[in-house]
Amino acid sequence: MPGNIQSIERAAAILRLLSGRTRRLSVGDMAAELGLPKATAYGILRTLQSVGFVEQDAETGRYQLGAALLHMGSSYLDGNELRTRALNWADSLAARAGESVRIGTLHNGEVLIVHHVFRPDGSRQALDVGSLQPAHAGALGKALLAFGGLGIGIGSLEHEPLAQYTPATITDPDRLREELDAIRARGWAMDRQELVDGEVGYAAPIQDRRAMTVGAIGVSGPVERLSEDGEARADLIAYVREAARAVSRELGALRW
Repeated sequence: MPGNIQSIERAAAILRLLSGRTRRLSVGDMAAELGLPKATAYGILRTLQSVGFVEQDAETGRYQLGAALLHMGSSYLDGNELRTRALNWADSLAARAGESVRIGTLHNGEVLIVHHVFRPDGSRQALDVGSLQPAHAGALGKALLAFGGLGIGIGSLEHEPLAQYTPATITDPDRLREELDAIRARGWAMDRQELVDGEVGYAAPIQDRRAMTVGAIGVSGPVERLSEDGEARADLIAYVREAARAVSRELGALRW
């Protein structure tokens, strides 16, 4: 049987790298990260750029994912049943909470954002659809880990150190296990400025007809609005859990 084509594997590695949280990288950054000669990385990037899969910033020379690739990704996400079934409920949650709403699912140990509803105040915001977030640091990821999203739990993260994004990020596996136990007991997850400094989030799991957790839905925003005297806002938690139950029913979950 023929082996894998190395150039395609390397191109895929570059695209995965550009899809991470730091999504604008130089040729040198990518070559060093992937252990490739700089000339090799540059040749692959030029080819990807020629077909629209990556774009280069004219001022900085850094690369990012291109419009053609994002369009292909959107086509996949449009066909994703989780996103399709959740559209109306996500809009409703954003209207009730007055905050931005995201729906995510686990993908290779990270949270893939499959839907994002902007905060309904007309402010300028960046679309996160298709982006990846660390599973251990945000409310969406912790909800997915706690309830075994797609059969994946904290064990999927133990092969490497947990990255720290803010002073509040939980990086100790034992502490994270305790946090996930608490989330399972109460049915919802909270991000206490663990992913973005000054930002709080709440999330709840979405289940399908097999009683399997296939995603999570949540709200996020400034700590000043989403908490009261440092405590979680009960109304926002209720809105998030109601939305999660509604989407779960759309997916055929019987227990809801």
